Amino acid sequence: MQRRWVKVLAITVVVLAVLFTVADRVAVHFANKEAARLVKEKYDYGNTTDSHVDVSIEGFPFLTQAFSQSFGHVRLTAGQFTIDTTTNAQGGYLPIKRFQLDLHGVNVTSLTASSAEVNLATGTLTLSYDELSGVVTRLAGSGGPIRVSQAPGSSEQAAKVRITGAVGGRNVDGTGTLLAQGDEITLTVPGARQPAPAWRVTLPEGVGFTAARSTSDGVEITMVGHQVTLGRSRFTR
Repeated sequence: MQRRWVKVLAITVVVLAVLFTVADRVAVHFANKEAARLVKEKYDYGNTTDSHVDVSIEGFPFLTQAFSQSFGHVRLTAGQFTIDTTTNAQGGYLPIKRFQLDLHGVNVTSLTASSAEVNLATGTLTLSYDELSGVVTRLAGSGGPIRVSQAPGSSEQAAKVRITGAVGGRNVDGTGTLLAQGDEITLTVPGARQPAPAWRVTLPEGVGFTAARSTSDGVEITMVGHQVTLGRSRFTR
């Protein structure tokens, strides 16, 4: 009789554990989807038909974190969304190849879960050379295609890139600089007569660019933020 009771208890515990796990995974799935929707709405990372935004709330169990409104690690990934030049120049849009932000120590601060405070945020943003080539060619307006490629010599927040093609009516084969500061990216093109184009990325308040370097995969920009506020962008007034 006692063995049977122990067996029933063991089966009950296993069933409850399975049900809890299933419920936990279902809940985190819906939470991830809702968080991704809020990111699209507030930061405009899903502004093209090819763009994607994903949020992954790490750790188990999720429900315990949800009840305490405190999450150890949340990962945001996005890609193929566009940013426009700060001057809204015709054809000046620039697609972001990859965007990833790891949020550590996330504490929800509103009843609707639309805002939160983050202890530490680290991430990277990658621009492809093909997309940089396209936008520089469009902004140049004439002279044929301009090619942006990897170049040595990146230092701190300035990534060096090689620029070849026709710029301002003459052939150019030189080194340009992609500067990433605050939430703004600026590209200096040798031989260009117009001001250097600049683009602004909508970042959570408290997050800023810290370094930029040319890699074989594109220009990689790193970002860091401490005591970050989610729910409004860095320069929301």
